[in-house]
Amino acid sequence: MKIFFLFPTLLLATTLLAQDLAHSRVRVAGGMLQGGLTTAGIHTFKGVPYAAPPVGNLRWREPQPTPAWKNVRPATQFGPRAMQLPLFGDMNFRSNGVSEDCLYLNVWTGAKASQEKRPVLVYFYGGGFVAGDGSEPRYDGESLAQKGIVTVTVNYRLGVFGFMAHPELTKESPNHASGNYGLLDQAAAIQWVKQNIAAFGGDPRHITIGGESAGSFSVSAQMASPLAKGLIVGAIGESGSLLGLQPLPTLAQAEQTGGAFAATVGANSLAALRALPAQQLLEASGKQGAPRFSTNVDGYFLPRQPTEIFAAGQQAHVPLLVGWNSQEMAYQMVLGPAAPTAENYRAALQKLYGEQAADIERLYPAATDAQAEQAATDLAGDRFIAYSTWKLADAQIQTGGQPVYRYLYARPRPAMTPEMGNATANLAGGVTKGTGAASPAPPAKGAVHSAEIEYALGNLPTNKVFAWTPDDYKVSKTMQGYFVNFIKTGNPNGAGLPTWPAASQQGGQFLRLDVTTQAEADQTRARYQFLEQHAGK
Repeated sequence: MKIFFLFPTLLLATTLLAQDLAHSRVRVAGGMLQGGLTTAGIHTFKGVPYAAPPVGNLRWREPQPTPAWKNVRPATQFGPRAMQLPLFGDMNFRSNGVSEDCLYLNVWTGAKASQEKRPVLVYFYGGGFVAGDGSEPRYDGESLAQKGIVTVTVNYRLGVFGFMAHPELTKESPNHASGNYGLLDQAAAIQWVKQNIAAFGGDPRHITIGGESAGSFSVSAQMASPLAKGLIVGAIGESGSLLGLQPLPTLAQAEQTGGAFAATVGANSLAALRALPAQQLLEASGKQGAPRFSTNVDGYFLPRQPTEIFAAGQQAHVPLLVGWNSQEMAYQMVLGPAAPTAENYRAALQKLYGEQAADIERLYPAATDAQAEQAATDLAGDRFIAYSTWKLADAQIQTGGQPVYRYLYARPRPAMTPEMGNATANLAGGVTKGTGAASPAPPAKGAVHSAEIEYALGNLPTNKVFAWTPDDYKVSKTMQGYFVNFIKTGNPNGAGLPTWPAASQQGGQFLRLDVTTQAEADQTRARYQFLEQHAGK
């Protein structure tokens, strides 16, 4: 008799869940959410709290559980974005202002019932860990949701609020660690997804994480951390990782940085720091000469240097889709204001590498002025972010035990729309992260940093700056197809797509993503090995 009564109860609960999702209403750990429905039939849940607001005494603490709510909570407006200054001209927000109270995520799902168990993507935005937001249209999850993916974007603390360490913070922490709050936020969000995504028709056992730039750094961090690595089945890294040319600061070094910053704002105690208005802290951290807060090896989120964790095979053993763009950084990073001539290029190499200048020139050769511009562009991009991305791929190949699929994204953005071109006549190449909106730049000859995001996530129509062509939509369809297949199966290959071979240690291949997409032999390994051997330069 007990079984007889239990069965109808379970059936009724399942039916209610299905009806709730059909009406964009779901129950999560904190309470009931009322979402919205797009014209394409995708359920959206925006501004969903995944942790308690990190304000007051919770400023610079590990994320805490979300307080429960009694009534149905509207989830139709993006929550506030994390505290940040207006630093990057390519960021466009739909969020509800800026606030310390920022730990919210957004969900897009095409599921009709909670039992569907669709694969899940949790995506982290870029912005140098000082800017960005999950509401940016380029990260919109509707297109992926239409292809069967439950898509989640996550807000996390940034800058001084997300990464400041301090001796008093370490002392009060139950984990004897401080800093890394933004990464702890991400780990808490992944845990929240694990516990709640079934209500949205997602599979809690099939979570892939992804991100671009700082988001890609975040992916490598979550792969390395014991807090999150067991919760994911795949990872996507677009341009960047923590496995860079320089080691991360130790906790002691990060504490010194935090202590020095506290002195600049006249705070002689943690209580005084927490009493300062958030806007005052933000503005102080953005002043010329202010310290840059960074991920640190805190002994808790990161027990060791990420390079050591990967070398020891202690990272997440999951398939990895990873790559970078053909023009991640402008040649001026190497040449400065000098014209891109072969003579100036050799002089710059001599200044940077001294007695190793001839060796680096053999790897980045330039017999002509045209070759000098390209060689300097390649070297600048490698030093900026391509090396660390290569290292993530290489380390995962060596010890990860799962396939690694490496790409080079090479499609330049098209011309601006006439309206945008007239408004910013000297910015035909677009504004990329790190350049700001005020600095004129020549048209890009390659794919600049962050250019692939709208293509990969199927969001070209959300960007009104550029005059997208049929070729751009072709590239987007191809790239999104690979992403969808990878999120679903751990393998990007599928019907109608050029074959993408998994990378290997020696003589491996990568996929060049462009109007004509094809696998090519890797000719660049020696470049990255040289940079690794001369990391101090």
